[in-house]
Amino acid sequence: MPALLQVNRLCVSFPVGKFWRKTKIHGVADVSFSIAAGETYAVVGESGSGKTTLLRAIAGLIPANGGSVKFDGLEISALSAGQYRPLRKDIAVMFQDPVGSLSPRCTVQTLLSEPYIINGMQKQRDLRAEVVCLLNMVGLPADFAGRYPHQLSGGQARRIGAARALALSPKLILADEPTAGLDVSAQGDLLNLLNNLQDKLGFAMMMITHNLNVIRHVANRIGVMYLGRLVEEGDVENVVLFPRHPYTKCLLSANPSGFFNESPQRIMLRGEPPSIDRRPMGCEFRQRCPFAEEPLCTQTPPWDSNNGRGWRCLKPLAAK
Repeated sequence: MPALLQVNRLCVSFPVGKFWRKTKIHGVADVSFSIAAGETYAVVGESGSGKTTLLRAIAGLIPANGGSVKFDGLEISALSAGQYRPLRKDIAVMFQDPVGSLSPRCTVQTLLSEPYIINGMQKQRDLRAEVVCLLNMVGLPADFAGRYPHQLSGGQARRIGAARALALSPKLILADEPTAGLDVSAQGDLLNLLNNLQDKLGFAMMMITHNLNVIRHVANRIGVMYLGRLVEEGDVENVVLFPRHPYTKCLLSANPSGFFNESPQRIMLRGEPPSIDRRPMGCEFRQRCPFAEEPLCTQTPPWDSNNGRGWRCLKPLAAK
């Protein structure tokens, strides 16, 4: 199946320092993956690993400093804001803060009408009817159209965000922590909603999440990020049951669910992630890795494309 979204060696840099000492640090470094139409791709990793930066670069909200992003065959990484605007109806974003992403001055009716107005479609559509249809689609009654964001619960705000993202029938939804801050029952409701809508409408989805339990419900493939790099990716079952990178193994062991953590023993990491402007030589995870050996891990690990993709650890990991 041809890729709907194809990311190749994407880099995002940020300037730091002042005047003559100004340098650049790479928040995202050489990330490559693809997403097929109708597929869900989950990106996981600890806070600060570059997940949201990656999503925002794909969405055109921050500039990329290198690499390529192709959407439906079109190179979009170097587009200006004006050139990117026509793609907004095909690439929608669900932001991490559901209430903060909604203007407190606008009613739900106004918020859900905006996509049609911005794209000049208000004359061809009955906006009131469209808003009611969107609310029904996400399981909310029509009278929510008159509410303001502060009158919504976290789960209701998430549903409004999903409705706004789906307004123009996009081909790709970029969802940043869609279940963050919700209780377990609300998380399940939202995941079931997204699954049902995806089956019905056929959109692809890239989902950023800390919640590994979410992955088995929604994702086809998974990418694991550490220090701005994609260290492993592949089918969910292959990555979960046969992790090839030590960081993936440690991340999965920290999950309380028996689905991911079949062993009762948790692998404890030492120290903190290194600064991205002082990356360790060789394996960048070696300073925290419980399996590290010198001088083996000071060598740069090879990129393994067999049976999935990822940095192949030079020291074979024990079976899970």
